[in-house]
Amino acid sequence: MVKSAKKSQKKSKKKNKSASEELAQVGTPILSKKELTIQKKKAQKYLKEAISAIATYGAIGLLVGIGLFFAAGAKLAIAGGGGIAVLGLCYKYPRQGLWAFMIYMPFSGTITYWIGGGSPIFQLAKDGFFIPAAIALALICNKKKLPLMIAKEWMPSFSILLGVTLLTLLFVNGSLQMTPPPPNYSGPYKPFLQGILGLKVLIGYVPLIPCAYYLIRHKKDLLFCGRLHAVLAIICCGLGLLQYFLLYSGKCGGTRGLVGDDLFKATLDAKCLVGGSLVFSPEVGMVRLPGTFVAPWQWAWFLISNAVFSFAPAFNETSRFWRIVGLFSMALVFVNAVISGQRIALALVPALTVILLLLTGQVANFKRFVPIAVGLALVLVIGAASNPAIVEERVNSFVSRWQASPPQEFIVNQFHESHKFLKGSILGKGVGKATNSTRVFGDAQLIETFYPKLLYELGYPGMFAFLATALHLTFITFKAYRSVKDKHLRGYGASFWVFILFITVNTYYYPLDVDPVAVYYWFLAGVILKLPDIERQEEEKKLAAELTPEEVKKRQRKMQHLYVEPI
Repeated sequence: MVKSAKKSQKKSKKKNKSASEELAQVGTPILSKKELTIQKKKAQKYLKEAISAIATYGAIGLLVGIGLFFAAGAKLAIAGGGGIAVLGLCYKYPRQGLWAFMIYMPFSGTITYWIGGGSPIFQLAKDGFFIPAAIALALICNKKKLPLMIAKEWMPSFSILLGVTLLTLLFVNGSLQMTPPPPNYSGPYKPFLQGILGLKVLIGYVPLIPCAYYLIRHKKDLLFCGRLHAVLAIICCGLGLLQYFLLYSGKCGGTRGLVGDDLFKATLDAKCLVGGSLVFSPEVGMVRLPGTFVAPWQWAWFLISNAVFSFAPAFNETSRFWRIVGLFSMALVFVNAVISGQRIALALVPALTVILLLLTGQVANFKRFVPIAVGLALVLVIGAASNPAIVEERVNSFVSRWQASPPQEFIVNQFHESHKFLKGSILGKGVGKATNSTRVFGDAQLIETFYPKLLYELGYPGMFAFLATALHLTFITFKAYRSVKDKHLRGYGASFWVFILFITVNTYYYPLDVDPVAVYYWFLAGVILKLPDIERQEEEKKLAAELTPEEVKKRQRKMQHLYVEPI
């Protein structure tokens, strides 16, 4: 009797173990042989549909491309034909479209200038991935009655911001549209279209919050996201290094040999290997590299962003291999921050890394902190020893710039200038009237700091509305990640939240207006909001070890809201 009881206990343990293993595939219920056969048939059908869709949209794009080739040339043919195919496929497969958007974005500057020749159509190409995928997600969520506003408590503050910007668009940009341009004005004059584009630049990527929330289904997706961005950082930083060595060796001329102010101006004529305009005038110690982006300062903010993206897997990965990959990407980001010539990257990449170490509590994790700190220190010491002149020049440039124009004084002066420009206007001078990318529709005032720019465009109500909205989102994401107990999930959440906090309070330059920060900020907010659900999924997996297969199935049906996969 005792033996039979032991055998039955062993059998029940095996059953429970198998149930737990099957539940480990998050969101996948335990299936019978018949159900597995049905699943295989569905997978085969899905594959056939995917091949058919690629062939169909590819053929349509090819036909459009051929027509445009004869009508308007090769560049427009590539943009038009490729664009049609991308739009169709991203609408049909929004999940893949969103991942493609995140992958394409760091290389968009290179494609724009090396394939598209700087064409405005190519500059908008990345939105060809995002917009159809976002529309498809919205339609699917509406059909399945799933929420698009993930953080409902954020809705009031965002609604106020949207209301203020629309008031400015209607009453300020609208009134400008009804009046003739100033005397002797010769450029484009379309204030209302300028306002619409300015609105898109300001809050156009807010839909990335629900997109990221539904894109990250479970812990595997979260880890994939971290690994993907670590690999992207390695590729982009590797190309940045190669770009520097080609310029340093003279294989790319850069801005050498030019005279006067041209030695200090970024130009597309000097572009090298990847990216857009650059400055490389070693004779006067002037270096500003764009990496894979359109302009040098965008590359600087990519490096600053990837101080976070590389930090997250380096300290919080479950796999030792991917922790090493994260460490390697951190090292490359540090090296590129030095050679890029961007003072802001040289200052903020190490500063943000220190802040991450302190606020995420990784300083206390000696087993991981010490090896990574020693590894990074070795990389920097070896790099500095092999190129002491470069390091000295970058540090001297940073110090001289700080002494000539301290950031705090610069920001205060920008606020004073914006206040003077308002001249009593409550709603500002118009949406997009100080946004560089809107110059295609009219003149834009040059204001080099973010919140003074908002003050100029939207007045005090708009500036405070945006600040309140961003701070509210920062608080909501803080609560979300702090509610998580799993150390890996909490580590990712803390890393991403530090980035959101930093960008929210930062007013130096205007990174939230352009790639990559305009994308990463809203995307990471959505990822953080997903973390509590992911932790509950993990808890369900642990609970399954104590349940029978039948109880597991019942539990899955009860908790199916955790496994919602609209895309």
